[in-house]
Amino acid sequence: MLKKSVMNNSDEIIKEVFSVSELTSQIKLTLEEQFDDVSVIGEISNFKAHISGHWYFTLKDANAQISCTMWKGLNNYVFFTPQDGLKVIVQGRITVYPPRGNYQIDVRSMKPAGVGELQAAFEKLKQKLFAEGLFDDEYKVPIPKFPKKIGIVTSIDGAAFQDMKNIASRRYPLVELVIASCKVQGEGAAQEIVNSIKLLNERNDIDVIIVGRGGGSLEDLWAFNEEIVARAIFESRIPIISAVGHEIDYTIADFVADLRAPTPSAAMELATPNKDDLFAFIDEFSYYFTQKISKIISDSKNEVSRLITSYGFRYPFDLIKNEFQFLDNLIYRFQNFFDNRFSVYKNKLDLLESKVSSFDVKSTLKRGYAIINQENKIIQRVKDFDKEKSTQIKFYDGEIKL
Repeated sequence: MLKKSVMNNSDEIIKEVFSVSELTSQIKLTLEEQFDDVSVIGEISNFKAHISGHWYFTLKDANAQISCTMWKGLNNYVFFTPQDGLKVIVQGRITVYPPRGNYQIDVRSMKPAGVGELQAAFEKLKQKLFAEGLFDDEYKVPIPKFPKKIGIVTSIDGAAFQDMKNIASRRYPLVELVIASCKVQGEGAAQEIVNSIKLLNERNDIDVIIVGRGGGSLEDLWAFNEEIVARAIFESRIPIISAVGHEIDYTIADFVADLRAPTPSAAMELATPNKDDLFAFIDEFSYYFTQKISKIISDSKNEVSRLITSYGFRYPFDLIKNEFQFLDNLIYRFQNFFDNRFSVYKNKLDLLESKVSSFDVKSTLKRGYAIINQENKIIQRVKDFDKEKSTQIKFYDGEIKL
C-alpha cells in the first residue's frame, strides 16, 4: 500500500488519513492482483440459486469460510447441481465488493472434490426423495402392452437411440417412435431432459416414454441424478421407462420411473411386444380355434339330431293337444275363480240392498204405520202433540188433514 506523509511545524511526520473508499480500493487492488487465479477446496453451505441465474454460496472448512459467487453463464458448465454439504474444488479469482467491504471468490469453474462426493450427493438426494414418497409403488403406472407411439428422451446422435430404433423395427414394426432429442451429459443436460419430458407430455398420442442413454462414468450419467429430472419423471402423466447406462448403473431416475430397464435396448424390448410371439400366438389360436369351432358344430349337430328323434318331434300333435288341455284347464280355473268372486260380491250387494230397503219410509208406512206432522214438524211423542194446531196424518195410501 502506498503511504503518504506530511511534516507539521514541530517536524513530526504524520501519516495521511485514508477514506474508507480509498483504503478499500487499495485492498481490492492488492487482493485481486495477488489472487487472480486460485483453486480452493471446501464444503458448500448456504447455497442459493438466485432467480437471476447467479449462484451464491459459502465455501468452508473446519476453521474458516469464504463467500463465493458464480455468475449465470459460467454455472451452465457445471454438470451437477451444488448442494449444501458437498465438498468441491472451485477455481476463480479473489474479488472485493466495496459496498460491503467483503472479499469473495469469483468462481469460474466447479467440480466435486472426488467421486465419493458425488456418491454422497446421490445418497442424500435418494434419501430425500424416498422420504417424500417419490419411489412408492402406489404411484407407478403400468406400461401399455401394445403402444402405438413411444416417446424417446435421449440424444438423437447417440448409439442408444440407434439401438432402440433397430430393436423396435425388428420386434414391433407397427410402433411409431417420437424422439425429443436432448443433451444427456454435461452442462445444461438435466434441464434439457426435463424440457423434453414436458414436451412429450403436451401431446395426446404418446403411450409410453423411454428416458435414457448409454453407459458412462458417474459424472457422465449425473444428469439423471438431478432432482429436477426426478421430479419431471414423477410428474409425467405418461408412464416412463428409465434406461440409463449399463445393467450395473443405477440413477435417481431409475427409482422414480414407472419401470427401470438395465439398458436402452432392454427398455425398448420391455416397451414393445415381439411380433414373432404374436404370430405364434395367432397361429396357435387359429389352430385351437378351428378345433373348437369344429367341436361346437359337432355338438350342435348331435343336439339337433337328438331333438329331431325325440318324442316331441315324433308326436307333435300330442304336444299340441297337451297344450290345448293345459289351456282349457287354465281357462276353467279362471272362470271358476271369477264366478266365485262374482257370487260373493252379489250376495254382499243383496244384503246391503235389503238393509237399505228396511229403512225406506214407504215400506214402514206400508206395514201400518203413520206419520203425524204439525207445522212441518214430525210428532214423535204424545206430550209433543197439540190439539189446537192443525195436524197432517200421512198413511201409506194417502194423507188426512185435521
